[in-house]
Amino acid sequence: MSHTERLPRVRTYLMCPPKHFTVEYAINPWMDTTVPVDAALAVKQWDLLRTTLVDLGHTVHLLDPVAGLPDMVYAANGAFSVDGRVYGARFRHPQRAAEADAHRAFYEKTLGQDNWHLVRPEHVNEGEGDFAYLPRAYGGLILAGHGFRTEPAAHAEAQEVLGRPVVSLRLVDPAFYHLDTALAALDDHNVTYYPEAFSPSSQRVLRQLFPEAVIADRADAEAFGLNLVSDGRHVILNTEATAMADKVRAAGYAPVHVELTELKRGGGSVKCAVAELRP
Repeated sequence: MSHTERLPRVRTYLMCPPKHFTVEYAINPWMDTTVPVDAALAVKQWDLLRTTLVDLGHTVHLLDPVAGLPDMVYAANGAFSVDGRVYGARFRHPQRAAEADAHRAFYEKTLGQDNWHLVRPEHVNEGEGDFAYLPRAYGGLILAGHGFRTEPAAHAEAQEVLGRPVVSLRLVDPAFYHLDTALAALDDHNVTYYPEAFSPSSQRVLRQLFPEAVIADRADAEAFGLNLVSDGRHVILNTEATAMADKVRAAGYAPVHVELTELKRGGGSVKCAVAELRP
């Protein structure tokens, strides 16, 4: 695909306002309970992300935040949907367990009239945190991460629920504990990723599947430059990821920066805050 052929596809997203966001426990290497969150700034930055998506022509649904669940702002973790089928989340850490119920209620009440089908999982998985879908790659391919949060058995379960082939990828660096911190879909058939976040065998799989992938380095990953959202042309990523922006621009995409310094305190950035709804 030439650079001039990179066209956006209108998407539908789900986000949750950071009304109760704070860092009051540590369940990933990025969380530091000794550094206070600027709550007002977190809301302002989150709203800029929402507005950016809307201004690009996308639809954004809102999930009501629940007191006592400070990580609900990371809406990508609550479920994973393909073709109107929703594979629900089952969180590894008890601090986040009730988030799955809030997401399930959203799908049942808000999207139920549109023939969405929700399946409750048996195995631990954290939604789009560890699943990515590429509808034009090999007829429709799901990439799935494991190693820290999601159980490998959830990959087989997701394949049965969603009816799409699932490729399992093992994450090996605790700094990149979810797939969406180490890999992102740039469009419907290609990805960007940081190789060293994956096991050697998973790296070989990725090289075979995506020979034209945009390769990131550790600095890109540590800047949460891979925790991005792309509509196929516009790549929304945080302001710290300047080198990553240069890489996607060189590949023909249009980077769009948003500042999300406060959400990074909880171990997330753009993608963590945005779930894609795929009817």
